[in-house]
Amino acid sequence: MHPFDRLFRFVLPPGAAAVLGTVIGVGWFTQPDRFASGYAPEQPIAFSHALHAGTLKVPCGYCHSGATRSRIAGVPSVETCMGCHKVTKTDSPEIKKLTAIFESGQPLEWKRIHSLPDHVYFDHRPHVTAGIACQSCHGEVQNMKVVSRQMSLRMSNCLACHRDPHEALPQGTTIKRGPENCAACHR
Repeated sequence: MHPFDRLFRFVLPPGAAAVLGTVIGVGWFTQPDRFASGYAPEQPIAFSHALHAGTLKVPCGYCHSGATRSRIAGVPSVETCMGCHKVTKTDSPEIKKLTAIFESGQPLEWKRIHSLPDHVYFDHRPHVTAGIACQSCHGEVQNMKVVSRQMSLRMSNCLACHRDPHEALPQGTTIKRGPENCAACHR
């Protein structure tokens, strides 16, 4: 037996496995909080989706109007909020904060809850056009007083839906799968 045979058979495979395991483990456990499920940053205005989307049944697209015409759904501007709150609940402390921001001309700085790494390209339009409900990825937002990320935004979750989208799609759709090629999401 050649002296390097032992090295190639008994030392390198476990060493390579240890290095690979370390790289994967570090990547998994050091992901920023903003990519993990359960992330719910404190917002500048206490806003209840349970009230607006749940009780009042305001459609998602009313406030997140970019979802049908842009790759980013966006967050509502102060003007959108003030469309109702010029006359509704004007004595509420949170609406008073909103009114002060509106009158100052400053933008309302919402903190993003759902964000992806910079190397990932996501477009809301094909998902909305296909009839996929917002709740498929964002959770039952209409029941959340404070919105938090319900689904981890790891690639495996997206690929699982692209490979078997029947639960997310409306009945009667002709769509069988989503694209799985790298360039569909990584540009």
